[in-house]
Amino acid sequence: MFIATNRLFVPAERAEEFEAHFRSNMRTFLPGVPGLLRSTLLKPTRDDQPYVSVNEFESEEHFRAWVASDSFREAHKRNRGIARHVTGNAVETFQHAEDMVLPQQRTE
Repeated sequence: MFIATNRLFVPAERAEEFEAHFRSNMRTFLPGVPGLLRSTLLKPTRDDQPYVSVNEFESEEHFRAWVASDSFREAHKRNRGIARHVTGNAVETFQHAEDMVLPQQRTE
């Protein structure tokens, strides 16, 4: 598995509109991307934290093919509407090292 994240710094007063634009882009451009397993937008719990976009791919090759695709270019061209909300960002990539899924546990 190959994971790409993007830390997106958005002022609190622009958060609602940013989320709407980002959500629309995800739903429009990500379905059908070969090798994309999951895409998540994490919302900060404090004003000084960034949003984090997490995209999980089957492989780095799938990620690189998506970045080179027309779909990626079109989505990021449309991102100009989102960009006005973002004051900074940082893209990071990772290889999967470990995953642990726990059964739902009762706390009663």
